[in-house]
Amino acid sequence: MVVESLGSVPALRVRVVRDEPIHGAGRAVVYWMTAARRVRWNFALDRAIDWAQELKKPLWIIEVLTCGGRWDTERTHRFVLEGMADTARRLNGRPVLYYPYVESQPGENEAFFAAICQQACVVVTDEHPTAPGIVANGDRCAVRLEAVDGVGLVPMRAANEAFPTAFAFRRFLQAVLRDHLFDTPQADPFAHVELPPADSLPTAIARRWPRASVELLSGEPGSLAKLAIDHRVPAVSMQGGSSAAETRWQAFLTDALASYPELRNQPESDATSGLSPYLHFGHISTHQVFFDIVAQQSWTPARLGQKASGVRQGWWGMSEAAEAFLDQLLTWRELGFNTCSHRPDYAEYDSLPPWAKATLAKHAKDPRSYVYSLEQFASAQTHDPLWNAAQRQLVSEGRLHNYLRMLWGKKILEWTSRPEEALEIMVELNNRYALDGQDPNSYSGIFWILGRYDRPWGPERPIFGTIRYMSSENTARKVRVTQYLRRYSEEALGWRCGRAEKTLFG
Repeated sequence: MVVESLGSVPALRVRVVRDEPIHGAGRAVVYWMTAARRVRWNFALDRAIDWAQELKKPLWIIEVLTCGGRWDTERTHRFVLEGMADTARRLNGRPVLYYPYVESQPGENEAFFAAICQQACVVVTDEHPTAPGIVANGDRCAVRLEAVDGVGLVPMRAANEAFPTAFAFRRFLQAVLRDHLFDTPQADPFAHVELPPADSLPTAIARRWPRASVELLSGEPGSLAKLAIDHRVPAVSMQGGSSAAETRWQAFLTDALASYPELRNQPESDATSGLSPYLHFGHISTHQVFFDIVAQQSWTPARLGQKASGVRQGWWGMSEAAEAFLDQLLTWRELGFNTCSHRPDYAEYDSLPPWAKATLAKHAKDPRSYVYSLEQFASAQTHDPLWNAAQRQLVSEGRLHNYLRMLWGKKILEWTSRPEEALEIMVELNNRYALDGQDPNSYSGIFWILGRYDRPWGPERPIFGTIRYMSSENTARKVRVTQYLRRYSEEALGWRCGRAEKTLFG
């Protein structure tokens, strides 16, 4: 399908979902915002603005939050709603119509989308492999529908395959990065832009699908209670939205990046960036984070290594701390998107490497010293204090320290009757409680536990076979956990994330 040469958005980032004619008589160009939930550094928004300028039409930005999904909870909904409120503030006074829409019952969104398409000249939306949004129902669009990839520095379609290891993907990234490094979205897409005035939606549409109320956007409990979502997983203190994301990022960049290599694996220091939920919901862009580091490091592309060797350190020509952080942000994050965009079975057990499936099958019937149910895992009722503390952090805060996430998963593999069940439990717990659940990187972390992106490790052990092994005892020797155990003890948390959680699965 033909991608129109338009503005500055690279053609490789634009996929034509519906190759219909442009509806010149339509009322507006529509940006159907579902994954890149931000106003700045957003390729999809840039594309929509380019269309609006080309066609001399108003721009409607319609941000949608659906319900009825398996893991739709008050936790994730309030985080997204806070972001919608922030976007409304940022777009106040801009020459666009911003329309936040929140489903109260499953399915309302599809009819709303079809009605909007009848009013549109062209519709632009977000490309995202684990959050496809309306792209999955693109046949309901009567006009041209484009999905724009804005998830990483390198477009997902720049690769023709799913890479089996981080080393292989890092080598690919180093080979192609120069071609994409400065194809960037606009930091301020409305600067020096003139668009026709945007009025309100047609009355009949606005009446049937009303915009989200101020009370709902503020996360007011009574408004949230009316939505068809899981109300047993409460909101957490971390605030959603681009402003919160940028505040957190700037604090990390200024105060914590320099010590990142030494402290990132220490649960007690909590020296990670905390950006994962914001990247997941599109509240901040990889491009913005990258170019802030570029500015801090006074870096130029002339420092890049000449050979795509796949090395982790030294290729960028930046400080050790910056390179360590970029390896997480770019190599590991974009590797997850690479897998999910090229493998429809990314969430299936059979997607594991053949060696991993073989060694797990060989040891599937090995005796287990402990076997726990989903309910016991969810309520942190194992024999292991460190594992229980990690689970309580996940339930109470919606996040899990990156280093302990690995141990958390390895123990679930060890304490379930078969590896397929371990995968099911990891996915369920992560996607239900974590703010970044269902992200490509969530699946990367979970499947790494079972051998994805890894290699066989000796010696061969019961249950694990040659899957990489971890123990709580070794972890406690490698990193400081005393204060962590106290912080996430039953007493410290008042057990609000403990036994009562069994009702979720009862």
